[in-house]
Amino acid sequence: MPHERKIARARQLRKTMTEPERLLWARLKSRSHGIVFKRQQAIGPYVLDFFCYQAQLAVEVDGGLHDHERDAARDAYVAGLGIETYRVTAAEVYRNADAVADGIWLKSQEKLRV
Repeated sequence: MPHERKIARARQLRKTMTEPERLLWARLKSRSHGIVFKRQQAIGPYVLDFFCYQAQLAVEVDGGLHDHERDAARDAYVAGLGIETYRVTAAEVYRNADAVADGIWLKSQEKLRV
């Protein structure tokens, strides 16, 4: 996908985030602990749900319909760039978005200490 189309796709995804993504974004955008996340970030041929450049951490919210092969390919691609993927389910976000966000902050802090 050409770069301009990828950026346009990421912009469109920002406007049409799923409810679990919106719930999580409401917590991650606070920049707690000085850690900055971007939403719907284009990396190579993929668009990540959330990305922290400082910690090189991608966060993916897995919904009910899922393409595990595509997920594996995306995870392998970003791992090749030194980016770790942290996966959460939509059900976990619905159950306790604050706890999910806390887990993401902890993972980010761990990666920054390494």
